[in-house]
Amino acid sequence: MGKQVRQVTQARPVPAEKQRRLTRVGHAVVAGLRSLGGRTIAMIATALAVVLAVIVTGIVLSRHDSRPPIPATRARHYTDTDACLLTDHQGINGSTAATVWRGMQDASLRTHARVSYTSVTGEQSTANARPFLNAMLQSSCEVVLAVGGSEVRAAQETTERYAKVGFVLVGSDSSDGAGADKTATNVSWVPTGDGLRAAVTAAVERALDARG
Repeated sequence: MGKQVRQVTQARPVPAEKQRRLTRVGHAVVAGLRSLGGRTIAMIATALAVVLAVIVTGIVLSRHDSRPPIPATRARHYTDTDACLLTDHQGINGSTAATVWRGMQDASLRTHARVSYTSVTGEQSTANARPFLNAMLQSSCEVVLAVGGSEVRAAQETTERYAKVGFVLVGSDSSDGAGADKTATNVSWVPTGDGLRAAVTAAVERALDARG
């Protein structure tokens, strides 16, 4: 059986010079305290006790805070439905388009549907508006809104071929649209003027409900 060896560490003696230095420091501290007087020492001790009590109280209160935690901000949840707006080159900066956009946002708050808009750039004509409208229809927009003469006519011509899509057209239903079916059940007309925002919100909600 192997022999176990225990190592014993010997304490090193404190050098005499260092010991004398510590002694002098101790004597100086004692002398300083004696010179302060009993009242001064008591005041210092009281102040230290107060500071210590404040620190301890703060630690205890922080550990036993009864206030409910602040809830984390939650991202808004959207349904898998889209309402898309087709505008002229001004986008939603135009007066009527801006009101329509606000109405769509109101509908989004209530239905949680996503809303977006596309501006027709270049020539402001029905022919030039068609490619922009087709891109919206191919991107799975369940509800399409159109504001502006060329944009409304382009959408009006498309309603029959996209019977599953809800169309909300802003303006008068007397717009000249070749091949337009003005009796189509998937089309809603919203007149401009007072109450446009609320009318758009209601029309979008109805169109979304019909396709829900």
